[in-house]
Amino acid sequence: MSQHNKINYLEIPVKNVLATKTFFSQVFGWTFQDYGPDYSCFLQVGIDGGFYQSSSSFTLASGCPLIVLYSHDLLATQAAITHAGGLISRDVFSFPGGRRFHFTDVNGNEYAVWSE
Repeated sequence: MSQHNKINYLEIPVKNVLATKTFFSQVFGWTFQDYGPDYSCFLQVGIDGGFYQSSSSFTLASGCPLIVLYSHDLLATQAAITHAGGLISRDVFSFPGGRRFHFTDVNGNEYAVWSE
């Protein structure tokens, strides 16, 4: 059940929906429900959302929010990202509460992964 006044859903612009689905499936094990060729919904990944076809991409440098994922093993996740065609944009660093790194996916969108 949706919770009142809580973040409920994310819609993320991507240049290539199919390549994005392949990347997030390979790296994070996500599954998808398609709604036409230009929109695909991801479910049960912490928050529901979807990828939609767009010519835009997002990075921290452009002032966009950072979507942060969690991993039990940062190095294994880094390896999976690069193997699937992503790029590590900021290597592992410490911050209060843990360690994290940043990466760009196959669209050039920037995300982070953290661990304790």
